[in-house]
Amino acid sequence: MMLTQRFPVGEPTTVDTLLAELRAAPRLGVGDERVCDFLLEFSRRLLRLAVARQFPELASLGFFLRRAEIIRALDSIAERPPGRRRVPRGLVLHFPPANVDTIFVYSWALSALAGNANLIRISPRSGGAAERVLQVLNETLAGADPILAATQRMVTYDRDDATTARLSAACDLRVIWGGDASVTQVRRHALSPLARDVVFPDRSSFAAVNLATWSTATEQERLAAVDGFANDLYWFDQAACSSPRTLFWIGDSALRDAAEEEFVELLGRVVTARGWSVDASMAVEKHVATYGLAVEGAASRIRFAGNAIASVDLADPGLMPRHWLGAGTLAHAQVATLLDLVPLVTRKDQTLTEFGFSPAELDTFVVALGGQGIDRIVPFGSALSFAAVWDGYDLLREFTRLTTVAV
Repeated sequence: MMLTQRFPVGEPTTVDTLLAELRAAPRLGVGDERVCDFLLEFSRRLLRLAVARQFPELASLGFFLRRAEIIRALDSIAERPPGRRRVPRGLVLHFPPANVDTIFVYSWALSALAGNANLIRISPRSGGAAERVLQVLNETLAGADPILAATQRMVTYDRDDATTARLSAACDLRVIWGGDASVTQVRRHALSPLARDVVFPDRSSFAAVNLATWSTATEQERLAAVDGFANDLYWFDQAACSSPRTLFWIGDSALRDAAEEEFVELLGRVVTARGWSVDASMAVEKHVATYGLAVEGAASRIRFAGNAIASVDLADPGLMPRHWLGAGTLAHAQVATLLDLVPLVTRKDQTLTEFGFSPAELDTFVVALGGQGIDRIVPFGSALSFAAVWDGYDLLREFTRLTTVAV
């Protein structure tokens, strides 16, 4: 099995050659300036309008890699008592998903900041944003310290158990993104006794609106909320683990119908203003999926606003869908209080995107959950904003280990 070298771009190579080159490469340190400089230049290139306009999700990636964000991330692990030193884990092997084109960069960048050598398997099915990212990475490499090319590698190969097994046996940490099936598939391949996995399997997410806050918000505040929510809903075709699939209306049921009608109308205005569209094949998928909910008794009403928006009123809040129904499909349900959601939450639930709740209300909700689900709560517009703490993992800490010195 030959591996296609995507970053740095090069001739096809073998597993043996690739691993030998990575083992022979010089070592990096946690927060290595050469890595920081590379990421900052990469960020500047991403934020140029020509790139961000074509793939708006790359702007979020560019912001994530700004100097202030890098400093903040490194500061989070900088404080240490005497006699403790954070050091890199070694070789980190990443298996990112094909359906979220940019996630591999977040994972890789944090691991590189932690001083690790990295090997990322880019799926042959990755889309245009991934190709653009690889192009910008290679352009940035031209002015970078040679240690970046020596220690950071991104390759593509078709699914091959022998190749995955050999790479897995060689790594010190394996990061697996994707569905449950992908995680299970990769985990069949043994790690060395000192290595470990960090996994990101199938997750689902939902949103909540405080009806009392919505009813007293200004028209501008409501439009701004829906504008942010549109990003949460449409980026990555609503297929990301943190994309909301159900919107819960929390509060007085008498306020719900008017609020929902206005919300969907504003969402349509935002989608039209941005020029977003959903093609006919996706629209067919949405019809099949939503009417399937009706057949199952989960939906009491279904409405379509062109191809872009499908709204499903759930027959019961406990029937919220956790599977993908197609881009721009939103289930609606109503409960009296945020705490009424607690019995509905499962460990599979990752992100709650919210509008109109106080920090105290959200904290009370988290305490009531008792760890049974929800790893992050963010305001509308931030569902897809990656953070160094993800799925409950503090990634910079996961990508390093501690060496202690006792004297």
